Amino acid sequence: MRTALLAVFTGLLCSCGRYDTFALPKPGPGAALDLHWKPRSEPVIERGTALDVLNPSVVAWRGEYLNLYSQFDGKSWATMLASSKDGIAWTGNRKILSPSEAWEGTYIAANGGVAVHREQLLYSYQAGEKGHSVIGIAISVDGRNWKKHSGPVLGLGPRMSWDEMSIGDPYLLSVGDDVYLFYLGEDRARRQRLGIAKSKDGITWTKLRGGPLLELGGAGDFDENGLGEPAVFTANNQWVMMYTGRDRKEQRAMGYAVSRDGKTWEKQKEPVLRGMSAWNKAVVCDATVLMEAGRARIWFGGGDLPKPDERLNGQIGYAELIRRD
Repeated sequence: MRTALLAVFTGLLCSCGRYDTFALPKPGPGAALDLHWKPRSEPVIERGTALDVLNPSVVAWRGEYLNLYSQFDGKSWATMLASSKDGIAWTGNRKILSPSEAWEGTYIAANGGVAVHREQLLYSYQAGEKGHSVIGIAISVDGRNWKKHSGPVLGLGPRMSWDEMSIGDPYLLSVGDDVYLFYLGEDRARRQRLGIAKSKDGITWTKLRGGPLLELGGAGDFDENGLGEPAVFTANNQWVMMYTGRDRKEQRAMGYAVSRDGKTWEKQKEPVLRGMSAWNKAVVCDATVLMEAGRARIWFGGGDLPKPDERLNGQIGYAELIRRD
């Protein structure tokens, strides 16, 4: 039965979709940031009785911060919502999305990205079965009540493409009248790479023609076994992407790539951001970034067990990138 359901699910969600050539607008100067981070020693959201809390996505909204993060209960991933006045102390944790629609499968409705676009909140999220997921969207006008779109908004690529088997890790960036979605794609060899799509409304998306933005690292690199979970912002007169890399031992760390146009990216060899505390000694991942007063505020996932997807003892931490001297 599970095999039959998976075949139906995959058949419904495969799509050649829309493709075009586009670029991000020219970046403003942004803050002059030192890309070496300064993390807090303790998590700001602990996992409690959950097996993992990971994938924070933080937005400033009507005088407070909202954090849409992911929680794993041993069977499925759901999206949780917490609020804060300072981005450090979080309250009101409650579930807002879980895999409940037929097209979503049973494993995940989480691992998303949130952004303000046209005076409403868009939350793109990963949905589907383990190893076969697509991207959905939920919309809110008040930050508390969320309405899912009726089906997936970004599906799999065509046969033999770099994202034909699964897509996920969406990160939203609203720029002017457009919203951009950075995402992970997997091919049939299960190589994980990053791509981008563009939309006016968060519902109808156009993928960038020409393949992934970033390729896997070489032997011995921190991202030789996979990369994902992009977070994009402007600093140092360029677009900057933080992304998660996985090595052969499933240790995870975060690195950077930079770009002038959002479609051609150059990886930076240093710095590589790793855990500095016992709770995140094996994993740092899932960055979300807000620029405020000349600094980058970063919320990220961390864990002390190196595993490919879950049961990491995942918790959520906080760090900052500050102005260069």
